Amino acid sequence: TSDSLAPNPTAGEYAHVLGYSAVLPEKLQTGKWNVYRSAHSPITLIDRFSDYPDIGTLHDNFVNAVETFRDCRYLGTRVHSDGTIGDYKWMTYGEAGTSRAAIGSGLICHGIPKGARVGLYFINRPEWTIVDNACSAYSYVSVPLYDTLGPDAVQFIVNHASVEAIFCVPETLRTLLSFITQMPCVRLIVVVGGVDENMPSSPAAAGMEIITYSMLHRQGHMSPQPFRPPKPEDVATICYTSGTTGTPKGAVLSHANFIANVAGQDLGVKFYPSDVYISYLPLAHIYERTNQIWLVHRGAAVGFYQGDNLKLMDDLNTLKPTVFASVPRLYNKIYAAITNAVKESGGLKERLFHAAYNAKRQAIINGRNPSPVWDKLVFNKIKARLGGRVRVMSSGASPLSPDVMEFLRICFGGDILEGYGMTETSCVITLMDVGDISIGHVGSPNPACEVKLVDVPEMNYTSEDQPYPRGEICARGPIIFQGYYKDEVQTREVIDEDSWLHTGDIGLWLPGGRLKIIDRKKNIFKLAQGEYIAPEKIENVYAKCKFIAQCFVYGDSFNSCLVAVVAVEPEVLKSWAALEGIQYEDLRQLCSDPRARAAVLADMDSIGKEAQS
Repeated sequence: TSDSLAPNPTAGEYAHVLGYSAVLPEKLQTGKWNVYRSAHSPITLIDRFSDYPDIGTLHDNFVNAVETFRDCRYLGTRVHSDGTIGDYKWMTYGEAGTSRAAIGSGLICHGIPKGARVGLYFINRPEWTIVDNACSAYSYVSVPLYDTLGPDAVQFIVNHASVEAIFCVPETLRTLLSFITQMPCVRLIVVVGGVDENMPSSPAAAGMEIITYSMLHRQGHMSPQPFRPPKPEDVATICYTSGTTGTPKGAVLSHANFIANVAGQDLGVKFYPSDVYISYLPLAHIYERTNQIWLVHRGAAVGFYQGDNLKLMDDLNTLKPTVFASVPRLYNKIYAAITNAVKESGGLKERLFHAAYNAKRQAIINGRNPSPVWDKLVFNKIKARLGGRVRVMSSGASPLSPDVMEFLRICFGGDILEGYGMTETSCVITLMDVGDISIGHVGSPNPACEVKLVDVPEMNYTSEDQPYPRGEICARGPIIFQGYYKDEVQTREVIDEDSWLHTGDIGLWLPGGRLKIIDRKKNIFKLAQGEYIAPEKIENVYAKCKFIAQCFVYGDSFNSCLVAVVAVEPEVLKSWAALEGIQYEDLRQLCSDPRARAAVLADMDSIGKEAQS
């Protein structure tokens, strides 16, 4: 990258490349050199795909995919129409294109106007993606309604965003009907997987209709309507984040926001039509949504899980994906399951694993290719747990501990990349660079944004800190959202007058222009003895315990120690009890057993001591 900068005098003057990032002054004449950009594109922020500059909207992106990859596999499911589970059945890009036109045309036939908000209230399955593509083609605004949000939040979002049509499944239809009279804006409910004969015959509320997805599809197919393409600056979605305090906030994201974010990432990581991706992370969240937009651009196949997290391993085994996106909670489980199995195998097998692990680790650290014999003897069996073909793994949503990251790299090989982002930035702000073997950071800026750290004097974080500058992470560029829907006050709290988005996370710059997240601006409290505590750090340590599914740490300034509320992994605790010969009637009784409590606490203590926390 530095070579390509040399001929350009302004670039040479105003961008100083530091490995993975370039540093620029915030204000050309007077500013400090504190703004970091990707070394892939230090002079201009990316807002379009370099090889497809005409793609400005999600509709353009999908049209291009349908034209380029018409007969390639696109959406796959194991759940057959009669509800049985079998092999993956696939819909091509061309077929999905036809379906999205039918669904969009159907909405027009039902009088849903351009720009209307359309709710999606069901978990990942091919119809989710088809409805989302229909919204893009006909200028509707999609509004994901989380399955995990309680009924109150769903009701709030529907009314707040004035949602006019909702796509749901029979299970979520029951929930909707229980408070349908409190949602007067809803005119149409479409039931995915519903049977025509089972639809309520009389309307649940005046002026509202309930039909099946297949009926809407037939109606749209019989009466096709021309596309109503959106403009890049038009709103694509309102993504409600489950507000930690009060009601959910609706992040307004434009077509241009999504295209910029994905185009930026596409400079560094490459996907191909031969790639297969498993979709199980909620499409209602930005991480999965952006991943799918990116994979569509490159013609990859997206196979959906069967809808049950406990059966995900079976789905992975059947699909054999090449691309796997996940979150630390699942990676921690994989780590705990494998380390547990190694310990229990004992003897020669345990020694062989450690020998293979250490040999491969040394080779990676020294920049050499590890001997293939270790994969044959040990790691191919581990890779088979995810289907055996994964070449790219990504982690996001919360911090992945460095030792789990190293473990994944050694056991699974390929590119294992941790990223950092948020709904308000259309997903990725920074991402590890392919080929960067260092760990304990979240990489360099997405080429579609620039990042700076702002002093937080009350927490003693400043740009003058030694050895590395520290501060609140701020981002700017074409990936930044349009604001919170109908909430000017909260929008102004996060976006300043120079268009910087303040994330509330504290970071530091490591050498080479890599960002490390070290703290949260708000979530900090003081114990009685004056000690400051950042509970997330402690929660992330304990998350690695094999017995723990989730952990919540709390304290206040009136007490000198912390409390933890621990939710156990039922299967792990039950198998431990079986080994110990402990009798119990149910999980509640087992959790109350002093021996079980002692075992969980002992495991937490040993993990805590390892992390010195």
